[in-house]
Amino acid sequence: MRRRRFPVLGVALALALALSLAGALATAAAAGPPTRASLTDVEDEVMCVVCHTPLAVSESPQADSERQYIRTLIAQGLTKSQIKQELVAQYGQSVLALPSPHGFNLTVYILPPAVLLLGVGLLVVTLPKWRRRARAAALRPAAGGPALDPAEARRLEDDIARFE
Repeated sequence: MRRRRFPVLGVALALALALSLAGALATAAAAGPPTRASLTDVEDEVMCVVCHTPLAVSESPQADSERQYIRTLIAQGLTKSQIKQELVAQYGQSVLALPSPHGFNLTVYILPPAVLLLGVGLLVVTLPKWRRRARAAALRPAAGGPALDPAEARRLEDDIARFE
């Protein structure tokens, strides 16, 4: 019996497609035109540096101070990315809700999809093997069981025929 290489090839192609799509989306998002920021748009992506909760849900005096600072930056006409840069300069890197996609932090963005694709690939490869093994086991007669007496076999056949 010849082994099929299609599932492995399919997984490799799916992985390559997913990685190229992710790269294209990241490039398109980075190249988009800058838009005017709003407080609610920025609040979702920054944290209160005291509470360590999203600024949108934080109710501390520090959160109010951060919101006021963001309003000042919006009034100056800064874009969302510029506001986030100013917040990092003012409060440090911990103000960002998501890590920057550079250096080691890039693993946060790459690792979950890679693990998911690896799991799907593993299933694509192993499920057919499991199914073939299960079919072979179902076709194989049970070994080691006692043989039926011909009279008991006839009685069993009669009982089964009566209930059909």
